[in-house]
Formats: sequence, C-alpha cells, structure tokens
Amino acid sequence: MPAEPHVTGEKRLIVTADDFGVDVAVNEAIEQAYTDGILTCTSLMMGGRATQDAVERARRLKGLGVGLHITLADGRPVSSRKSVRSLIDHNGRFRNDLVGAGIRWFFNPIVRHQLAREIDAQFRAFVATGLVLDHVNAHKHLHLHPTVSAMIISIGRRYGLLAMRVPDEPREVLMAATPGQNPPKSRLGLVLRLLRRRAREARLVQNDNIFGLAWSGAMTEDRLLALIPHLPKGLNELYSHPATKGVADMRHGSPGYKYREELAALLSPKVRQALIDNGVTLARFTGSSSKS
Repeated sequence: MPAEPHVTGEKRLIVTADDFGVDVAVNEAIEQAYTDGILTCTSLMMGGRATQDAVERARRLKGLGVGLHITLADGRPVSSRKSVRSLIDHNGRFRNDLVGAGIRWFFNPIVRHQLAREIDAQFRAFVATGLVLDHVNAHKHLHLHPTVSAMIISIGRRYGLLAMRVPDEPREVLMAATPGQNPPKSRLGLVLRLLRRRAREARLVQNDNIFGLAWSGAMTEDRLLALIPHLPKGLNELYSHPATKGVADMRHGSPGYKYREELAALLSPKVRQALIDNGVTLARFTGSSSKS
C-alpha cells in the first residue's frame, strides 16, 4: 500500500534535486544539500555520466528519498542502441525534437515498443542498485505525455512504484509570493488532469502542488524566502538543480541556470528558519523524512 500523501491541514514540503547522476558536481551538491540543508529527495538518472558515483553516495545517505528520473531526451539510453534506434540520433543520444518525438510516441507502434523497452530498462537499472524507489518523474516533465505516463505507471508498478510527481504549479501562489510579476498561464490543464487521474487510479502518492517550473534554474534564496510564507496546505514539492560548479564548468549545464545559487538556497539558515516560522514540515513522497 502506498504511504499516505499528507495529513489534512498540514503544510508539508518535499524538497527534491533533479538530475542526480548527470555530473559529479551535481552529485556533490545533492550530498551537501541533504547532509547540511533542507533537501529530502533526489531523482536519479540511470544513464548519466556520474550515475555510479550517485548510487554510491545514495547508499551512504540514509533517509534520502531517491526516485527515478526517467530520461527520454537530453541524454543516452540504458538499452542497447540497436534496440531503441528509433529513439536516438546518429550520436546515440535521445532525439531532442520533442514535438516530433511526441507524435511518434503516440502514433508509431514500433516507436512505442522501443519506448516501453527503454522505460522498463531504466526501472530495471534502478532496482538493480538496491536503492528503495521513493518516486518517479521524468526529465523535462515528459511524463506529461499520455503515452509516456501510461507506460511509466504500467511498467513501474511491476517494480514497486508508489509515488509520482505531478508538475502542477499554482499560478496564484507565485503571484502572491512575487506581487507585480505575471507568471505565464499554464496550458496543461487537460494533461495534468489526465496524469492525476491515472496516478489516483493506480493508487500512487502524488504531490498536490509543485514549485520550480516558472523559476526553473533560478530557485534562489530570495525566491524561496518569498515563496515559503505562501505555501498551501497539503503535500507540496519544490524541485531544483543544485551543483557545486557553474554552467560553464559542466558538460551538460543548461544555459542561464544558477546551479551554485540554488545549492546556496538549499543550505541557507534563513530558508530553514522560514520553514519553521511558517509551520512547514519537510517530507518525502513515501516513508518518513529524517529532516526536521
């Protein structure tokens, strides 16, 4: 049975770092943010350049919730090239034409077969590490695609999947936290409702709200301090991309991302105190958080 997602009336916050395994600098930051900061969870990429280093760190970090970061773009497959050749380019990396890929995932049965094979391979690789699966999500939130979400849930349940991220960010909370700013309106209502319904039918734990979409790559101390007083009741997730190096020093860094500033925010005593002052309890998707 999945863990209870939250106690009614409480403000609970999962603090997640994505891309665990993409680079040693990311892994270092995640270890620091868990050991000395407010981080409670991380999402592991099984095909990353530093995945083995990430696994070794995760085994040491008792209580850290480690989930699977399904990667279908901006990375390499876990499966052999010949078994997923419709998903990759001539360099062996996933195709990054996401619109075209999304159409092929939906309509092409050969591509769908290879997609299911790769998703299964990533779950198998995660389970082989011996780590407990806390949750699942997807790089670039590609589990919003109906074909991908259906496969992740169907395949994941065979590997003990209990929880899934729903990338549903409440615009009104961002507006309250940053008066005068006008964050873009989401056009994902239909697919978000479908994802929530599928997760609910599969009895998966899901977050009520997420924060990190509009400010992706810039979840700085100032933004966290502005956001925390406005966190809604329920199970919230805040996700970020910390690293000990800047974008220019990482092979696959995203332009404009404030990796070191995001790490500083997760380590900030001011942020920790703001959580206490506003009655926010740190949490994980499943199990209990060791943070306080």
